[in-house]
Amino acid sequence: MKRRYFFAGLFVIFNVAAAGQPQRPPFTPPESIDYRKAGIISEGTRMAAELFALKSLAGQALPTILMAHGWGGTAAQLRTVGLDFARAGYFVVTFDYRGWGESDSRLVLTGPAPAEKKANRFSAEVQEVREVVDPLDMTTDWLNALHWLQGEPQCDKARIGLWGTSYSGGHVVYVAARDPRVKVIVSQVGSLDSRFLEPKLAFEEGTKRARGEIGYPPPRARTVGNLSGAPVREKLLLYAPVEDVEKAANCAMLFIIAEKEELFDNKDHAIKAHDRAKGPRKLITIPGITHYGIYTTARAEATRHALEWFDQYLKR
Repeated sequence: MKRRYFFAGLFVIFNVAAAGQPQRPPFTPPESIDYRKAGIISEGTRMAAELFALKSLAGQALPTILMAHGWGGTAAQLRTVGLDFARAGYFVVTFDYRGWGESDSRLVLTGPAPAEKKANRFSAEVQEVREVVDPLDMTTDWLNALHWLQGEPQCDKARIGLWGTSYSGGHVVYVAARDPRVKVIVSQVGSLDSRFLEPKLAFEEGTKRARGEIGYPPPRARTVGNLSGAPVREKLLLYAPVEDVEKAANCAMLFIIAEKEELFDNKDHAIKAHDRAKGPRKLITIPGITHYGIYTTARAEATRHALEWFDQYLKR
């Protein structure tokens, strides 16, 4: 499969092997739902987005929910929840981060750029940065998706909410603290502090990467437990949205946590963020579940809580 890129004065043609890539069956939306795909440009790279709304509300500006997954997740996995929100009268946009799912990847040169260029364009061999975890890149993608929303006729720009889960449960706090257009967030089983990593190893990797001695991790490498996608460790040390929550004083925040959370201590993440929040806030504990139970036995309950919160602050 051949891909062609024009960006930042760089013209590149390269081949991407399609062999071995899982093929998902085509998604067929319910008859009542207007569904389409779109492209969002984040730092020059196209991100894949999916849009959902009731056909009966066509032509109307609607309260809007922007969604993305967490560590290793993709937009395709959010369709069920996205459809639930759309059926409730929301305009819903889900997206894949750069380098994940159906989105294009950031590209890096594998060698020096040629000396001669024509109109700031040249041909070169490049490598994709694909399926690695960099929270600063991810939150930049969220912020660019918010910019993109401003040009969508069906988005009511005064009524925008964010929904995040697991690692993106922290991203929505980070973004709300930096963009006042966000009126409400829902953070479910959110991880809000990545400073748990060993600094020595993170700094060593950062130094080696800056000196060109190592590149980015291979796609979907598992180096943190069983999580899919290796972290860019030096970036994780800079990411702690639990420290930012007070900056979003006018944003209504709902935190949904798992009673038996096993991946981190809720007291250091959602509970601390809830306690520090300055605006409307609520903390809900779903009893009896571990982290991943939010996607199975507790999915319907968590979605109900989220809808009630969005309705309270985006529909009044």
